[in-house]
Amino acid sequence: MDIYDDERIKRRDIVFQRVHPNPNQAQTAAAFLAGVDGILQTEPASPWLLYVTYDVLRISLQEIEEALTELGLHLDRNLFNRLKRALHHYTEETVRANSAMTLDGQTLTQKLFAKRYELIEHGCRDERPEHWRRYL
Repeated sequence: MDIYDDERIKRRDIVFQRVHPNPNQAQTAAAFLAGVDGILQTEPASPWLLYVTYDVLRISLQEIEEALTELGLHLDRNLFNRLKRALHHYTEETVRANSAMTLDGQTLTQKLFAKRYELIEHGCRDERPEHWRRYL
């Protein structure tokens, strides 16, 4: 399945809380994200608003946000921004799942071989039930 550039390349805005010990969170986040693989452009629009352009097949918005929160920055948690982020996470996850062959050509082949290995008879299979295996 071919993924077009308008589906792969995303431009999102990340809104930070205005009350924070770091008054310029967007600039800090832009400096941190500048060298990350998959991030194409970062542009702080204000001290609490950051525009990010990235390739969704390399990195997702959820991964970006998790990295920023681990850095100590606080994302805005009002209802509108949380709903918008949840929608972006869902759509990006769907695009990534639909492009599994584009993302990693080996994934489908590996799954097929693993399934075939489970089905064939060989000596590497423990016939005991799961609850018996834990006791030994």
